[in-house]
Amino acid sequence: MRSGDVVLARVQFTDSFEVKTRPALVLFEEYDNLVLAGITSNTSMKGIPLTVREGAIRDSVIKTNYIFTVTRLMIKKKLFTISSLRRKQVHDDLIVKLESLIKPATFK
Repeated sequence: MRSGDVVLARVQFTDSFEVKTRPALVLFEEYDNLVLAGITSNTSMKGIPLTVREGAIRDSVIKTNYIFTVTRLMIKKKLFTISSLRRKQVHDDLIVKLESLIKPATFK
């Protein structure tokens, strides 16, 4: 698996012990663990758009706020690879989120 690949992964949801097969974007792989960003067909959610024309089954959103790690064994198959433009959009969005870690928090 490579960065930018969209895969079908077996994912355990955070609010239950249920495991479902869901699409996800490979961010990177290290030591047979894949760090993924979830993908949803709920286009009203925030994230990076992903269209049918790009290879998605239906118009979807890459959720850069839903990052998780799975082992390679949890990947059912590779579906397609996103364009370099989409990879750049995901990268830029993740950088904005990560930069907030080093900025002082303001509490209200």
